[in-house]
Amino acid sequence: MTRSHRRFFASITLLSALLTLGGCVERIMKIDSDPQGARVFVNDKEVGVTPVKFAFLWYGDYDIILRRQGFQTLKTNYRVDAPWYQYPPVDLIAECLIPATIKDERVLPTYKLEPAPIPPIQDVVERAVELREHALYEEP
Repeated sequence: MTRSHRRFFASITLLSALLTLGGCVERIMKIDSDPQGARVFVNDKEVGVTPVKFAFLWYGDYDIILRRQGFQTLKTNYRVDAPWYQYPPVDLIAECLIPATIKDERVLPTYKLEPAPIPPIQDVVERAVELREHALYEEP
């Protein structure tokens, strides 16, 4: 085997080793609320209770819902824009050729939950009486 062949095979071996050592991009989203303890739904999937941290796969728009007993449900939308290293063809280098993990951590603003309005007691009693009469006297 000639010297040029050995160099060629060494280059191929080095390139394949670099490809197998390729890194990745770890995408993390953090959501918090005031007060904490709200259940968080992202695109209709429950991801946890605030403060919550979870992995996400793609950049774009996310529908976010926060629910906590005694507070109004908060429905909002948040757009996660891709960083410069996630646009083609640079993304190939970031995802496959850099032998390290790149962390893309997004901390969303803290969402303020408003207390739920307390209905007047008379309205609650009237509604209870209506429901009782409906359950007792109407046919199923």
